[in-house]
Amino acid sequence: MIVTTHCGTRGGMRRGIVGMAVMTLVAAALAGTPAKRLAAQGMPPGGGAPPRVLTPDERTNIAVYEAVNRSVINITTRSTAQGGLFFLDLPSEGAGSGVVLDTRGHVLTNFHVVENAREIRVTLVDGRDHQATLVGHDPATDVAVLKIDAPPEALVPVVFGSSADLLVGQRVFAIGNPFGLERTLTTGIISSLNRSLPTRSGRTIKSIIQTDAAINPGNSGGPLVDSSSRLIGMNTAIASRTGQHSGVGFAIPVGTLARVVPPLIEHGKVVRPEAGIARVYQTDRGLLVAALTPDGPAERAGLRGFKVIRERRRQGPFVAEFERVDRQGADLIVAVDGAAVQTADDFLAAIETHKMGESVLIAVEREGRRLEIPVSLEAER
Repeated sequence: MIVTTHCGTRGGMRRGIVGMAVMTLVAAALAGTPAKRLAAQGMPPGGGAPPRVLTPDERTNIAVYEAVNRSVINITTRSTAQGGLFFLDLPSEGAGSGVVLDTRGHVLTNFHVVENAREIRVTLVDGRDHQATLVGHDPATDVAVLKIDAPPEALVPVVFGSSADLLVGQRVFAIGNPFGLERTLTTGIISSLNRSLPTRSGRTIKSIIQTDAAINPGNSGGPLVDSSSRLIGMNTAIASRTGQHSGVGFAIPVGTLARVVPPLIEHGKVVRPEAGIARVYQTDRGLLVAALTPDGPAERAGLRGFKVIRERRRQGPFVAEFERVDRQGADLIVAVDGAAVQTADDFLAAIETHKMGESVLIAVEREGRRLEIPVSLEAER
């Protein structure tokens, strides 16, 4: 407000002084009003925003992110793909996520993230890049372990939880690098349990976790955690017609990871028990044994596969040797330890619940009879 005073006479000066005094008092009163009003509303005297009040859900989200974020890594790969003019080798790049396993530099991711990669680089939470080497991989479960040379203080291992007691409807959190956007948090629930997911190796991963937490390209290998910030799964795939999030994502359960990771670190691979059955044909009634591993457990136990019969036939002035396959005497596998099997994956899953050296009872149908044959398992060759 601008106050105009008229000078020249004493009375005019007095009126001007009085007017100025009144306006000063008014200005002071107006200046004090906002502060009092803000104070009454619980706001800071400076007129800023009110103190932030977080909901319980928001506090949980923030706590989980702060606890797990430092364990999440960003993975970039370089590989060579054949294509283009004259079938030249063309460089290609990929990206994914992972988690820190220990302070020795071991990190966990999906095998498909690093498959066929010529160069693998890992970025930690401090922003530093590290060259990574592939320590071990298991295509049957789509799991890979890498190793980087980083100081222990820069490595924050993830805390393993349990996947044995998960419930549909339970809240979960996914952290990863979708579309290269590092350390993105998405939330959702467990939509279903015990799904099956085929891998590129032709095997099927059991007990898969289904979630509606947003999982997109780049999330593969990242952690799925519970509200206690414990790892319960590794995000691995989505069901989508477009290749982007559609509300259906899948994670490998931590129970599977806990079984697979130690042998990968120690041996570079997972050594599974085997029965020595090399090839089977799936039928409506069971698995027809086509071939046995020479001198393997099944052959020593007396199981039968196809027989190769060699015959000599005269053709004009020459005698030729022919081979034919006799399938009549081959065993039909119908059960393992009393549980029916219908697919090769059923059979392998039943075998892999045992350890090397243990015996399994394989039920077969042979020439119209059912036989139960004990087979002592050996290490996979």
